[in-house]
Amino acid sequence: MRKNIIAGNWKMNKTPQESTQLVEETLQLLAKENIGETIVIFCPPFIALERVAGLVKGKKNIFAAAQNCHWEKSGAYTGEVSAAMIKAAGAAYVIIGHSERRLYFNETNEQLAKKVNAVLAEGLQPIYCCGEPLEVREANKHFELVAQQIKEGLFHLSKDDFSKVVIAYEPVWAIGTGKVASDEQAQEIHAYIRKLITEKYDAATAANTTIQYGGSMKPSNAKGLMSQPDVDGGLIGGAALVAADFVGIIKSA
Repeated sequence: MRKNIIAGNWKMNKTPQESTQLVEETLQLLAKENIGETIVIFCPPFIALERVAGLVKGKKNIFAAAQNCHWEKSGAYTGEVSAAMIKAAGAAYVIIGHSERRLYFNETNEQLAKKVNAVLAEGLQPIYCCGEPLEVREANKHFELVAQQIKEGLFHLSKDDFSKVVIAYEPVWAIGTGKVASDEQAQEIHAYIRKLITEKYDAATAANTTIQYGGSMKPSNAKGLMSQPDVDGGLIGGAALVAADFVGIIKSA
C-alpha cells in the first residue's frame, strides 16, 4: 500500500550513545505533532541499530532500518552484515543501493538484485535507491539510467514481492551539494518511474508503490516536493541528524 515514508539515513554518523539522544529528542518532538499515517524510519549505523530499534519498538508507524546488507545469509565475509542479522536486531527496512554504495563501493545492479532478494526473504522491506549523477542529467540520459537501475535491480521480482519494495529516487547531483531538484523535476522523474512499474506490472501496482525523493530535502523545501502527486515522502540525509529539522520534514509529508 502506498504511503508517505520519511526515512532518515544517518550514514556514518552518531555513536550508540548519540543515537539514543537523537531518537529520544525526535520522539519527544513528534509526540507534540499529529503526523497522521506518515511512516517514520530511523536508519542508524549498524553499531546502533539494535539500540534504535529497541527505542522505537511498538510505536505506531515508527521503525528502524539498516543502511545496507550482504546478500548471503552467513559466511566468510569480514565486515559484512546479513539480512537475518538485521532482522534479529529489530529493524523492519533495509536501504539497498544508495548512491554512495554504488559510487564508493562499486555496487552493481546485479548485486543489488541479490540484496533485494535477501531482504525480502527475511520478511524485511527494501528501500531501493536509484538516480543519476550530474553528467548523466546534463547529457539528458537520466531516464535511461534510472530505467536500467530499476529494471536490473527490481523487475525480476514477482508482483507480490515487488509490492513490498519502497523506491527512493536520488538525484546524485543534489546530495550534499545544496542543490535540489525543482518540484517539477522531481515530479517528472517520479512519474516516469511509476510509468515503468505500470508497464512491467500494472497500474494498480504502480499506484500503490511508495516512491521517495532523496536529495537535500529540508524543512524549507519539503512541502513543495512532497505536494507533487508522485512524490511519497523522502530519504533524508543531513537534515535527519537534527531532530527539529527531521520533524519539520515529517510534518510536511
